[in-house]
Amino acid sequence: MDGRTSGQRLDAARLGAELGERATLVQFSTAFCQPCRATRRTLAEVAAMVEGVAHIEIDAEARLALVRELDITATPTVLVLDSGGAVVRRASGQPRTADVVAALGHAI
Repeated sequence: MDGRTSGQRLDAARLGAELGERATLVQFSTAFCQPCRATRRTLAEVAAMVEGVAHIEIDAEARLALVRELDITATPTVLVLDSGGAVVRRASGQPRTADVVAALGHAI
């Protein structure tokens, strides 16, 4: 996961789901995206392993305004948010578990 961030701050109202107490993994996906399925599993596993971390999956096609605002250009795209909702890491493509855990280290 790269260090490029959007400088954005997201909240539960904008995402449509509650943020994690310590960090949140936000995944932008589309219905027929094969890597999105594997990313969903990876992020869900990491969220289950790390207390206070939530995983939110957003249908990019259904949330085009948010996709444009955040400059999401590919799926899957993962944003790592800190406890206040600030984007601290961002990556496109299917992440490795180790990279997700390392990115969480910057958020927690």
